[in-house]
Amino acid sequence: QVQLVESGGGLVQAGDSLRLSCAASGRTFSTYAVGWFRQAPGKEREFVAAITWSPGITQYADSVKGRFTISRDNAKNTVYLQMNSLKPEDTAVYYCAARSGSGLLAREFLYDYWGQGTQVTVSS
Repeated sequence: QVQLVESGGGLVQAGDSLRLSCAASGRTFSTYAVGWFRQAPGKEREFVAAITWSPGITQYADSVKGRFTISRDNAKNTVYLQMNSLKPEDTAVYYCAARSGSGLLAREFLYDYWGQGTQVTVSS
């Protein structure tokens, strides 16, 4: 069993940066792939980024490539999402999720564990 808690969201202006954290409990967290997803008002939840447990292969949605960076610290049971050059269209609730395996990282239905989400609001 894995429990996930997101933090780091907030209200920022366009062009600013934020770093989201996803803290996990559970001894096997370091063996899970972790993804970030987001859901904007009135829209479906969408994939943002993911990282495998080892060797830490990453994958990004086209909309965030070059601006967002996902990383993990297995010793701290934490995954980070560094978000730079934020845009108003990045406004959403951001969720982290964990799963076993390393394929099809963008597929939401393959993730077994989800956090409660953290709000990110980017003003223009």
